[in-house]
Amino acid sequence: MLVELSVVEQRYHAVMEVAAGVAVTQVAARYGVSRQSVHSWVRKYEQSGLPGLADRSHRPASCPHRIAADVEAAVCELRRRHPGWGPRRLVHELERRGVLPVPSRATVYRVLVRNGLVQPGVRKRRRSDYRRWERETAMELWQMDIVGGLLLADGAECKLVTGIDDHSRFVVIAKVVRRATGRAVCLAFGEALQRFGVPGEVLTDNGKQFTARFGSGKPGETMFDRICRENGITHRLTKPRSPTTTGKIERFHQTLRRELLDEHGPFADLAAAQQTVDGWLEDYNQARPHQALGMQAPAVRFSTKAARAEAAVLPVKLPPSLQAVTGTETPVVVPAPRQPPEQKQTARSWPVTGNEVGTIEIVRTVPPSGNLSVSGQQIWFGPALAGTEVTLRIDVNRLHVLIGGARHKTLPSKLSGRDLRALLACGDARPAGPWADEPGPADTAAVEVDRTVNPVGYIGLGGDRCNIGWAFAGQRVTLRLDGTVMQVLDEQRILLAALPCPLSATACGRLRGARPAGPPPTVPPPAPQIAERTVSSVGGFVVAGQRIQLGRAYSRQVVTAHLDDSVIRVFHGDDLITTVPRTTAKGVVVRKSGEYNRTKDRLGQTSSITRRRTVKHHLRPDTLGRRCPVPVDA
Repeated sequence: MLVELSVVEQRYHAVMEVAAGVAVTQVAARYGVSRQSVHSWVRKYEQSGLPGLADRSHRPASCPHRIAADVEAAVCELRRRHPGWGPRRLVHELERRGVLPVPSRATVYRVLVRNGLVQPGVRKRRRSDYRRWERETAMELWQMDIVGGLLLADGAECKLVTGIDDHSRFVVIAKVVRRATGRAVCLAFGEALQRFGVPGEVLTDNGKQFTARFGSGKPGETMFDRICRENGITHRLTKPRSPTTTGKIERFHQTLRRELLDEHGPFADLAAAQQTVDGWLEDYNQARPHQALGMQAPAVRFSTKAARAEAAVLPVKLPPSLQAVTGTETPVVVPAPRQPPEQKQTARSWPVTGNEVGTIEIVRTVPPSGNLSVSGQQIWFGPALAGTEVTLRIDVNRLHVLIGGARHKTLPSKLSGRDLRALLACGDARPAGPWADEPGPADTAAVEVDRTVNPVGYIGLGGDRCNIGWAFAGQRVTLRLDGTVMQVLDEQRILLAALPCPLSATACGRLRGARPAGPPPTVPPPAPQIAERTVSSVGGFVVAGQRIQLGRAYSRQVVTAHLDDSVIRVFHGDDLITTVPRTTAKGVVVRKSGEYNRTKDRLGQTSSITRRRTVKHHLRPDTLGRRCPVPVDA
């Protein structure tokens, strides 16, 4: 029977054989060890007995190059006070505090791992494997971007327009805005130009605030491109889906979220958010050491370069529309709008206020296909009229086609005020004067007609089809038309909806079944809107264009929002969660696909959205200052 002996027992037997007179050479050969090992066993047995034959640690009693205990304690204390500081920053802080000798970055990392303050991760590529590019001097290149995540007390989420100097990492732009529109971005950019000077280049992504490269319309020049062109700035764009090209501004966003946004709760308003950002930015630019700059502050590099002083000498040119930018050094001359001589003293078809556009006139030639297109609206003439010069008189309601000064036909206009302003701006159109068939403010004679809405929400008016909404499909309605507004009434003459009138006042009088209009319709009393929403994973949801933050405790749960003219009440089941002031005038929008969702309109009707169909339905104010259910064309 074989019995396995332990290491200590085998060493004891070897010592006993040597004590019995067996030669050391023979004992070493029998146990497969060296003669020195047998002599060592005999010596340990004579000194300590049987315990001396057990294995002992070879660890040295002392290590001269090990980090001192007080230094290791200081590293751990700094890390606990500032969890965002890494080994490189900790080494810099120890050096500032006069610790000698200063431990290396690898030593500090091992201290953090040994004390459980960091989790060792997978070894990354060596830093020398990365290729870093950087401009030689300040003001050569700015990187710009937009970041979100600034929450207000009312639940709205603000944006932050940011810009950073490529060479010095000095943050030149940090503007808090409610919506990151093109105008807001240009305002922040203009303020930075006036404060710091004109850089040589600006690097941005392909956002619509910066470029029209991927816009839905024709490629053109945005306001941001215009500012760059007029100030001699080269606007560079990144490749699509390549955020590493603007890596410096993206890395700044990471620091901003970790050190500021994650530490502060919702801000009271925009002014409070801007004040907090400015206070944190003062420390970031002036005092906070930057690892990529050799632990220097960004202001050291940014202020010691002569390029900044040279750039500040150049005057700043801004578009006349940016009136909110104050302190412009160079006066800006606003050009007068260009009008044809015969149109200067001519009134428009009806009064226009604010930024509204009246009737415009445009001359086009019918293409060989016979299908003429104006800002997306197609007008069919037929190949027989190819090459004919036609005049189009367009407003937001109607489109008149004139050939040789006589009216050829009239169509409902699909162009918005923005489309009309774009045609005027590019010089293709000119403001039009009054026309005999266009009603003035006192010439409108309202008429009424009765129509039955077909299953898809269309009715027939003057030989054309007019869409009034799928919500009225199959109903018999009364239409009250005055050449400007078309009101949809029910049998009790209660106003259901108000839409732009597709016909002129003269054409309305010639409709089949037209009769003089009766008394004005009855407007139902305002009623609260109710909408169901699913809270996102971060604890918020959007209703009527307003974001409401409830907290992560309600994530993935369905809540009900009751909207009045002034407040929004949020319920979870029968429990009232919160009441927030209403800050928008938008109606309830339902735009869901893949799940069931219902919303009740002010008439008590309920519209359902199934899994196989995507429907858009909202409540918006009409010309009478109330909200009515109106379908939105996809």
